[in-house]
Amino acid sequence: MLADDIAALLPRMRRFARALTFHREDADDLVQIAMERALGRGEQWEPGTRLDSWLFRIIKNAWIDEVRSRTRRAELFAPEEEGEHVGDDTAQAHQQRLALQKAISLLSEEHRLVVGLVLVDGLPYKEAADVLEIPVGTLTSRLARARDALQQLLADPTRRTP
Repeated sequence: MLADDIAALLPRMRRFARALTFHREDADDLVQIAMERALGRGEQWEPGTRLDSWLFRIIKNAWIDEVRSRTRRAELFAPEEEGEHVGDDTAQAHQQRLALQKAISLLSEEHRLVVGLVLVDGLPYKEAADVLEIPVGTLTSRLARARDALQQLLADPTRRTP
């Protein structure tokens, strides 16, 4: 049953949504929108094709719709529970993770999409290119530029744009 197959993909969908939005609430909303669209338009999915790619494409398109509808971009704040780890042995790893999240958030939308699909979710290049509806060569060049930009941002945290 399609609903059961979609439910099994929820963790991956949420992980991809978090890679795009960097806000738990926005990611949850995005996954909910994608679930509604997928379940409401289940006849559009072709059995025998990859369900995860179809769902990731829905999430990507829903996020693009959301970004376009916002009149201004909200600043990113660390969730309240992030402060619980101050002074903890894992504080340095936590700071590195926050620095990486901030660096990824400064990437362009197209770079965040390829980073989210390939580096965060681990999709093969071909499948990620299919989700984004771009050629594989375009995906690999975007990914290379995104990696370079991330390295520059992480090397110089005062940088605002890659």
